[in-house]
Amino acid sequence: MDSIDEMMVMPPKWLNTDKTQCQWPPFRSPENPVGQVKFFLTCPYKTFTCPGQATARAIQMPTEQSALESLSRDAFSKMDKDTRRKATIGIFGRTGEGKSSLLNAVLGQFLLPSGGFGACTAVITQVEANLNDSNYIAEIELISKEEWESEIASPGKGEDNQLTEMIKERIIALYGADAENKTLEELKRDDKYTEIYNVLSDGKKKISSSDPSEFVSSVGRYLEHNLANPGGWYWPLVKCVTIKIPNCRELLEHIVLVDLPGTGDCDKIRDDLWKTKIRECSSVWIVSDIKRAVTDRDPWEILQHCIEDLGPGGECKYINFICTKTDDMKPAEHLRSTKLTEAQTPGHSLDVKTKCIVDRNNLAKRTIKQKLYSSKSEESKERFITDVFTVSSTAYFDENSHLEPSETEIPKLRDILINLNKSINQKLTRDYINEAKGVLSLIQSVQLDKEKNMKKVIEDLQTNIVKELKLLDGHFEDLYETLKRCLSKGVEESVRSCVNTTQDMLSSVRPKGNRGFHKIFRAMCGRGGFYWPRKWNEPLDLNKCLTKHMYDNINEEFVLMFPVNDNDKRTEKSIQDKLDKFSIIQCFFSTTPMPHPIHIFIQTQETKLKASLSRVIVEKKKEIYSSIYTTIQKNMAPGYKRAAEETGDGAMQRMENATIETIEQLKHQMFNEAKVKALDAFNELKLHIMKTLESELKRSVKRSLSHTSKTTLQSRSKVIKTAYYYEIIVFLHHVCT
Repeated sequence: MDSIDEMMVMPPKWLNTDKTQCQWPPFRSPENPVGQVKFFLTCPYKTFTCPGQATARAIQMPTEQSALESLSRDAFSKMDKDTRRKATIGIFGRTGEGKSSLLNAVLGQFLLPSGGFGACTAVITQVEANLNDSNYIAEIELISKEEWESEIASPGKGEDNQLTEMIKERIIALYGADAENKTLEELKRDDKYTEIYNVLSDGKKKISSSDPSEFVSSVGRYLEHNLANPGGWYWPLVKCVTIKIPNCRELLEHIVLVDLPGTGDCDKIRDDLWKTKIRECSSVWIVSDIKRAVTDRDPWEILQHCIEDLGPGGECKYINFICTKTDDMKPAEHLRSTKLTEAQTPGHSLDVKTKCIVDRNNLAKRTIKQKLYSSKSEESKERFITDVFTVSSTAYFDENSHLEPSETEIPKLRDILINLNKSINQKLTRDYINEAKGVLSLIQSVQLDKEKNMKKVIEDLQTNIVKELKLLDGHFEDLYETLKRCLSKGVEESVRSCVNTTQDMLSSVRPKGNRGFHKIFRAMCGRGGFYWPRKWNEPLDLNKCLTKHMYDNINEEFVLMFPVNDNDKRTEKSIQDKLDKFSIIQCFFSTTPMPHPIHIFIQTQETKLKASLSRVIVEKKKEIYSSIYTTIQKNMAPGYKRAAEETGDGAMQRMENATIETIEQLKHQMFNEAKVKALDAFNELKLHIMKTLESELKRSVKRSLSHTSKTTLQSRSKVIKTAYYYEIIVFLHHVCT
């Protein structure tokens, strides 16, 4: 194609109905619209013609590198460096609920181990697209040698000096069934110990194969826990696995699926990573066996525990509840439980099993939706968009299933991914087209160099920068004072009530007679105030308990300042809304029927800046919110350590006393420090936005002035027919969106 000097530009009316065919070579397929836009603006063609006209209209490009090409390459280079983080969908559910099977069905291939005994739920597994080649790739992040030594040595032993259940399970997975009776010294002399150190030596491991079966077999050692054949399984050494799949651009080009560990499956090393992934989720799928979806406390308490990390502390917009294993049906039991006869069950043309499956699915959807809305707290009722799906991964792959593929609802989940991927692609395409529009406007302004009002246009823009920044600064000051007032109230309540709140929380979770509670309490202290016992439906989180009054006092205002739902961004207190309304050229568009090309150029730069700063706002919001928790945790760390070291008779009471004493001693200091940290982080966000807007807009104005004062842009070629370029940009927008 590089040898061709001429390219045909087809108007939108010459596209076929689904916009998939066009005579213009770069646009024969809409598969990669962003790449198509970039290709057009930086391609090597010398002449573009629009056929079908009485007189062919040509846009002559310079034989040397044109100004358009130079400016475009510079602009797109900067956009490419500003790589956008992909949308993350978190998949929650305890071991055995069918998460891996669900992912395999959505992906249309068996890549993740499923049906085993806790196959991969102890390992955070990310699934995304491999856009570079046709290989299946696994990037495995391992714990360090020091972390492994610490994990099996301390605090891995209980009061009787025996290995705890979790550590025992990990050692057996690595060493084999007889390892649980060995001492640490004996384990170190075992040949497996050297093998483990060799695995951990690099910190990371990469597996790549074009054969999916070979790939699954190789990766399985790092994901799967096989109780039937213990020994040689490396999942206890893994922090996180990223699996990249070829040929799935339509599903996952801009999406990452994250299979999060089941309840209580995390350990000290992975806790922080687990929380980080939750805050990254823009959507959450809560997975539960349909038989237990309504009655089982587990999925509902996962949701309740994570609601703050997903909402005000994160960026989640959608929560989907997914009932799995819907094909696991015994018709007689269903008819008996619903007190229906076969004739009374809807779906006369269906066999009895299918009718019962459909009836149970509909009942589950109604019940769960009602429970979802009733279980939400008042401040979060409108925060998330929720839906319920009833799926069967087994039936989706089974050609002889009672259910049609559409009835398994796997295609619905695939459509969610496809539509989300498409919307992100369209947004990226619009951004590139916006950049192209700005470049073309700047070039068009060359011919206006001698206009008398050019100097005034630039002066007005410079004046507006100062004016609009001052107005934005005032908005930030108002929001700062609001946040400060809420935090101050939270500090007062925390200092007054933190000890009682802590004691009440411990009383509510303490088993009768304190049976075994000393082990759980010590594990919590050893892990920095957070521990999720495997058999508990929710974690023991003392830090969250201590921050309760702080968060209770800021949540309502914080959600207004940092709304997650796009529909809420128009509130008076929304930082995003204030940024959206910021403009140094809006007044010109409202008063001038024909805006100056430089105004159009500045408008495109504003749009690009706002998109970049919007991502900063989301990330900084998480930092502001989580700073309260991390500050309390950091202050409490010495007290936790001291408590965890208590052993012997009466250790439980001494651990609790040490913790309460630490809270009493530090409560004034740590809650005020948490307030200061949150306000400082808010102020950092404000300064970043203000400085970025000021520096980048001044640079854009200066750039437009410098380019319009040069004649070299025209001297190297004939006058560029900018109007025709605009027609092409409109055409690109039509094709790509």
